[in-house]
Amino acid sequence: MSGLLALLDDVAALAKVAAVQLDDVAGMATKAGAKSLGIVIDDTAVTPKYVHGLPAARELPIVWQIAKGSLFNKLVILLPLGLLLNNFAPWIITPLLMVGGAYLCFEGAEKVWHIFHKGEDHHEEPKTLEAAHLEKERVASAIKTDFILSAEIMTIALAAIAADSIWEEALVLGVVGILITAAVYGTVAVLVKADDVGLRMAQAGRLGLTRATGRGIVRSMPGLMNVISTVGTAAMIWVGGSIVIHGMEVLGWGTLAHFIHDWAAAAAHAIPVAEGFVEWIVTAAMDGVFGLVLGLLLIPVTTWVIAPLFRLVAPLIPRRKAA
Repeated sequence: MSGLLALLDDVAALAKVAAVQLDDVAGMATKAGAKSLGIVIDDTAVTPKYVHGLPAARELPIVWQIAKGSLFNKLVILLPLGLLLNNFAPWIITPLLMVGGAYLCFEGAEKVWHIFHKGEDHHEEPKTLEAAHLEKERVASAIKTDFILSAEIMTIALAAIAADSIWEEALVLGVVGILITAAVYGTVAVLVKADDVGLRMAQAGRLGLTRATGRGIVRSMPGLMNVISTVGTAAMIWVGGSIVIHGMEVLGWGTLAHFIHDWAAAAAHAIPVAEGFVEWIVTAAMDGVFGLVLGLLLIPVTTWVIAPLFRLVAPLIPRRKAA
């Protein structure tokens, strides 16, 4: 009997350890996911455009295909690659983060640039393109875009994880990848079908309130999508700028980070009632200004240097001959 009680005590102790570990995993996953919130918002804002103009019946299947591609990107490609780099070449994580941050600044600044230069880069899908072929192209394009955003999400998440082993890192990173993918594409599915639901309510609702609510949903969706897009762009610039500034500080170039910290602290002390919020908002604003300036500087560099170099090198890359 005493042996059975001892065994039960051991099982209870193991269960407590497992519960603590799971709690730690959940806590680290939440923290790591929160670090990449800005990119998650942008990912959510970008995706709905890929179903625009396609049959309503195909919207959810397309979102599901993109979500599966996103999971493949995160769990099959980026997770093992990130773990290998983090455990065998950790010195490269900060430079990679900075490159990703600079890319986010460029993407965000390019969107801001196009707001003031509408019509210079107007592009429409060819109307003669078959719906099935167009769908395949849209899905492939969305998964490529997702790969870039997912790489940044997973890298930021990995940098925020404080795990004791590579297996715990893998578990946390896997949880982050699954939860973020579910959150992003679940939200996208709701967004792309909201106008259809609203239209159905407006046309078939039995109560006047139901019909009015449906009409309100239909009218509000374009404005809501614009708000999400704007927030996503601002988040890209802010997150990208903060990543680059933090990376510079880690690499020993901390002057700018210290300058921003001092100004934010001074502003916070001036308004003690909301000290924490003021410090955060001033820091975010200055990170965003830096990110926007960096992104605008990268536009001509990309247009006149990187793109022409790629066009020169591309023909030299061996290609498989068609069978």
